[in-house]
Amino acid sequence: MRRIQAGNALSAFGLGFTVPYLYVYVAQVRDLGASTAGAVLAVFAMAALLVLPFTGRAIDRRGPLPVLVGSAVLASVGAVLMGLAGNVPAVVVAGALLGAGTAVLQPALGTLIVWCSTPSTRTRAFATQFFLANLGLGVGGLIGGQIVDESRSGSFTLLFSVEAVMFLVLAGVAVTIRLPRPAALTTGLDLPQDTLAPSGGGLRALLGHRAMVQLCVLGFVLFFACYGQFESGLAAYGTEAAGIDPATLGMALAANTAMIVIAQFAVLRLVERRRRSRVIAAVGLIWTVAWLVAGYAGLGHGSETMATAAFISTYALFGLGESMLSPTVAPLVADLAPPSMIGQYNSVFALVKQLALAVGPAVGGPMGAALHGPYIVTFVLFSLGVSVLALRLGKQLTPVQDRPALLPASRVVVQHKPGESDVSEPSDVPERKSVG
Repeated sequence: MRRIQAGNALSAFGLGFTVPYLYVYVAQVRDLGASTAGAVLAVFAMAALLVLPFTGRAIDRRGPLPVLVGSAVLASVGAVLMGLAGNVPAVVVAGALLGAGTAVLQPALGTLIVWCSTPSTRTRAFATQFFLANLGLGVGGLIGGQIVDESRSGSFTLLFSVEAVMFLVLAGVAVTIRLPRPAALTTGLDLPQDTLAPSGGGLRALLGHRAMVQLCVLGFVLFFACYGQFESGLAAYGTEAAGIDPATLGMALAANTAMIVIAQFAVLRLVERRRRSRVIAAVGLIWTVAWLVAGYAGLGHGSETMATAAFISTYALFGLGESMLSPTVAPLVADLAPPSMIGQYNSVFALVKQLALAVGPAVGGPMGAALHGPYIVTFVLFSLGVSVLALRLGKQLTPVQDRPALLPASRVVVQHKPGESDVSEPSDVPERKSVG
């Protein structure tokens, strides 16, 4: 687990070097124009949407390690090509490779964390992953900001080279990991058959799992109402309605990251022994307050200082909600999945997230720029919808799925031994059933 978390943090550190500057790099440094930069970002998202439907089955058939290594190498190649690209075809190809590689990393990493954890330790493991990823992104962005120089294309080549190296470091770390198959783990819990996902495999079985379908709907609303607005609708609303200086957007994003880093483990103590559905419902209420504060920033006719403070507070409140979601939603996806479909469940949820991140800017961007009042009202309602959907989801979960603290401490009952195959046949050890 320590190796997985270290690789996760380093790859996020590499991403932080380039994510804030991709648009500027394509549009201004390579002088390819705003339309080309927008097309590259669209290709980045579309590549993720194309590969994710196939990722889960590959993870479940081949294991998460080879998928993780392959996606890290693919992302590294994309980063190198992006740093060297000087024309439209080159940046589009590089964007596709980078988007596909980074999209596959998340379900592969998530499945590795499931394999290395138990229901009683999974909450803290995913919270640590989220904390380290945000810390890596923040530190990478700060260091990258000191290196970047719009007058020197070589500075951007250096940024993308660092990113490529960090992906290769992740691949190198992953190669050293040896894992038991998930069938070699048990929680000692025997749940009734009617609480399990439908038998069989593939998309049909997943769509027949009512709790997972409801979680996917909830996930789409979560990502649409928050992450899908950060750099599009909310940014447009802040500059147009609230008159926020563009430089303040960086401060707001920094406040978001700082809140996550500061609050993550303090919040974890509060949420890990509570019902997951109620924690997610509380996030909806916090984000409702965040959108109301944003409404004051743009529509409250206060001073510029008050508007700026309110806008930064909006991002900080979103960060508080995110720190509550990280130990809640991802572990729940894993606990709903049958052992043979952990990769597919993680990939489908990643696909839902990617769809929300694609639709969110398309809807929120124009609204945030021109329809200020309706924009705030719309996302206040979406945030309240998060609370309603979370409470409805809670009725579909077993007591242990909703509150894993009810489980006794779980343990690994079969250890990996040197010389044994990493991909062993299922043994007669009882499977973990619906708690993944």
